[in-house]
Amino acid sequence: MAVHTSRMFSLLLIMTVCFVVLILSQERLSKRWITFPGKHELRWESFSFDIKLWGQKEKTTAPLSVSTTTSRAKNDDSTQTNPVTELKYSTHGAVAETPIPLLYQGNFTKLPQWDFDDVYNQDAPPRPTTCAQSLRNSQDENFKKAFLPNIRLFLHKDNINMSEWNRLSHFNNPFGFMEYKYDDVMASVKLIPKPKEPLLLPKPGGDGCVHCAVVGTAGILNGSKLGAEIDAHDYVFRMNGAVTKGFEEDVGNRTSVYVHTAHSITASPSAFGTYGYKSAPHDEGIKYVMIPEGMRDFQWLKGLLKGQQVSGGQFDKEWPRDYYSGQYNESRFYVLHQDFLRYVRNRFLKSPNLNETFWPIVRPTNGAFTLFLALHTCDTVDAYGFMTDEYMKYSNYYFEKYIKSNVIFYANHDYILEKNTWKSFHKRKIIKLYQRTEPETKTETPKQH
Repeated sequence: MAVHTSRMFSLLLIMTVCFVVLILSQERLSKRWITFPGKHELRWESFSFDIKLWGQKEKTTAPLSVSTTTSRAKNDDSTQTNPVTELKYSTHGAVAETPIPLLYQGNFTKLPQWDFDDVYNQDAPPRPTTCAQSLRNSQDENFKKAFLPNIRLFLHKDNINMSEWNRLSHFNNPFGFMEYKYDDVMASVKLIPKPKEPLLLPKPGGDGCVHCAVVGTAGILNGSKLGAEIDAHDYVFRMNGAVTKGFEEDVGNRTSVYVHTAHSITASPSAFGTYGYKSAPHDEGIKYVMIPEGMRDFQWLKGLLKGQQVSGGQFDKEWPRDYYSGQYNESRFYVLHQDFLRYVRNRFLKSPNLNETFWPIVRPTNGAFTLFLALHTCDTVDAYGFMTDEYMKYSNYYFEKYIKSNVIFYANHDYILEKNTWKSFHKRKIIKLYQRTEPETKTETPKQH
C-alpha cells in the first residue's frame, strides 16, 4: 500500500512539474523580444490589438479590420520580412484600450514598410458627377489604379479611437503619430469638429463640373498675365506665401481654399513682408485647410480651436486666430488626415530619399499636398506656378520682381520628382500645367529714388 501511494505521489509530482514547464514555455514563446535596426535598440514584448478602419459603415454593416496575422516592418530593398520586427495583431477580441509603446524614428535607418502601409480609411463614395470632363473619368490605367476617389481627406474627433491611434503610431509625421504621446496629441484632435459640408460643391447654374485652379509661388508666373484666367475658375487654391496684392495681373486675387501649416502661416509675414505679404488670404467665406506636420501644429490647433493662446512649444503665447484676419470659422476649417498624406506619398510621390538616413524629414511639399487635395475635390484642375523643366530660367518666387534668384532645393522635399510628376499628369491629361514656352522677359531694374 505504501509503495502504491508513493508511486501515485511521484506520478502526480511529475505531472505537476510537466504542467508548470508547459505553462512557462508557452509564456516564454508568447513574449518575444523585438529589435529595430538603427542607432539604438528598442525592445519590448510583443502585443496584440485590433486595427479597425473607421468610415466603413456607409458601405458595410461592420467596420473593416486589417486581417493580418502579423504586422511587420519590411526591408525596402527586399520583399523578405525581417522576423525580428514582428508585431502581432489580433483580428478578434476587444479593441485596444491603451497606446502601444512609442516607436522612434532613430530606430530605423530608412522608411519602415509595414504590412498595412498601403491600407487607408475611405469615406462614403463621393458625390456622383455629371461632368463629362472630370478627371475621375480618366482612362489612364496607372492613374485609375493608384487613385482613390473616396480616400479619407480630413481628420476630426469622430474618426479616431485607440485602435486608430495605434495604427497611425507606426508612421512618422505628418503621416502618423510616431514618437508622439497619446495625451499630447489627442488633447487637440478631440477638439476638431467633423466637417459639416464637403470642401467644394458645383457652382449653382454652372455646367455641373467643379473647375479649380491651384496656384503655386514659382517665378514662372512673373509677367505671365494669367490673373484673369486664374480668377475665372470656380475655386482657387493657394498655399504658403500667397502674395497677391500688386501681382493680380499675373496671379489673380481670389482665394477660395488656403492650405497651410502652423509654420507657414506664421513665418510668411516676416519671410515675405518685403514683397508686400501682410497676412494669409482672408477672402470672405474662404476655407482653411491645415497640414498637421508636427507637434507644433497640434499645439497650434488647440489654441486655435479654443480661441486661446498657444500653451508651450514653438508658438507659446501666440494667438492663432489673429493670423486668419477674422475669417476663421469652425465650419470652414479642415485638418488633413494622416492617411491622405501618406497615400499621396506612397502612391504618387515616393522619393528614393526615403531610403536614406534622413528619411524622417522627407515629405511632399505643401504645394503637392494642395494639388492632390484639388484632384480629390474638383473635376478639372489647372496648375499654375509649379516647377517645370525650365525652372532655372525663373526666380524662386513670382513676387521677386526685380531680382533673379535661384530655386532653392531643400533636403526634405524631392522637387525633381514632383516636377516630373506634374509633367506626366499634364501629358496624360489629368491636369493642365502651365508651362511657359516664350522667351523670358527682361527683369526690370528698380528705379532709384
